[in-house]
Amino acid sequence: MGISSGITTICCCSGTSISKLHFHHHLPRASIPSISPSPSPALQGRIKFSSFSSRSVAAARHRLGSATASSVGSSCFTWDDVFRAGESNETDSASDLGGFFDRVILCNRNLEKLNEFMPFVIANQIVGYVHFGFADHLRKFRDVFVFQKDTKAFSSNFGCHVTLHSSLTTAEDRTRAVGDVVKCLGEELIPGIRNELFPVVSSFGSPIFFSVERAAAPYFGTKQAYGVHMNGYVEKDGQKYLWVGKRSEVKPTYPGMLDHLVAGGLPHGISCEKNLVKECEEEAGIPSSISGRAVPVGAISYMDIDGHRFKRDVMFCYDLKLPEGFIPRNEDGEVESFKLVPVTHVANIIRSTEFYKANCNLVIIDFLFRHGYITPENIGYLKLLQSLRSGDCS
Repeated sequence: MGISSGITTICCCSGTSISKLHFHHHLPRASIPSISPSPSPALQGRIKFSSFSSRSVAAARHRLGSATASSVGSSCFTWDDVFRAGESNETDSASDLGGFFDRVILCNRNLEKLNEFMPFVIANQIVGYVHFGFADHLRKFRDVFVFQKDTKAFSSNFGCHVTLHSSLTTAEDRTRAVGDVVKCLGEELIPGIRNELFPVVSSFGSPIFFSVERAAAPYFGTKQAYGVHMNGYVEKDGQKYLWVGKRSEVKPTYPGMLDHLVAGGLPHGISCEKNLVKECEEEAGIPSSISGRAVPVGAISYMDIDGHRFKRDVMFCYDLKLPEGFIPRNEDGEVESFKLVPVTHVANIIRSTEFYKANCNLVIIDFLFRHGYITPENIGYLKLLQSLRSGDCS
């Protein structure tokens, strides 16, 4: 079937249906040995480390070129570029699992710098990690932030950890006080403030200590993004297709890049299920009568260090089998268009390009495992599977 420019385009594989990906059985190019630099004792005790070495990260960066720049800059590709990448049947080393390992590494950058962070502690619970450079800005606010000497339970390479002032005893007080500090620091230090609060917890489902501006969460190393990501797929003539979204070029983050049919962060005061239903309606025009059938299928996690920012994200994954005749319709202006693409083509796109928003790659790789497109016959199978939960999945 040819490729048209219509929003409901179905890009079919030529020839017979393909039930699984046929990768060359080369050793994965990005191996996963243990991390070499020594993080602080508190980090060692609290975080499950992604086991990417500095060497493997450097090798992946060499292959990826300027991949990290695409996370904030505008994309410069079209749907035609996407289709060409998807239809590629190259049989070189990019056909093994190495391209997937590259995408995992892209979400787990700079882990050798973990020793530059100190624990953020509330009520004897570690709720985040603060870079020593950002901590210098917080020291100015002595009625909000207190730096205490290390103990056996909480320690760092700097002899101290950060906590909140003892006068801030309620979640409301803490939210207000930290919010005032964020406003004082402003866009110069914390860009992208969007007046959206995310809860600060020690683990999923545990009591909320306070809420923090979403853009500021990585600077406190909190679990910023408990989020929901949904794979919307269709089965047609014995083959599976995924609905792929292309983000609006005017979005402040990842403009113009490929995305899931539906995805969103988990704000304060809403369950995963209810949030997914809300996001389905807003992002793809999916009514609750259909979105209610979405199946929770697990979670992926990763850790990413970028300067003073420490992202420790957990994405709850969902699958939704959609009717053949369903056509998504964006309602909030955040998606430019949608296309229906064979799963095998989506795998090629992820393996060989940087078109997708970085964390979407991990959720789709997980989909490829669960639907049998990546099999134990592919060398590196277990290491890749393990790497999808490289972060603190708690």
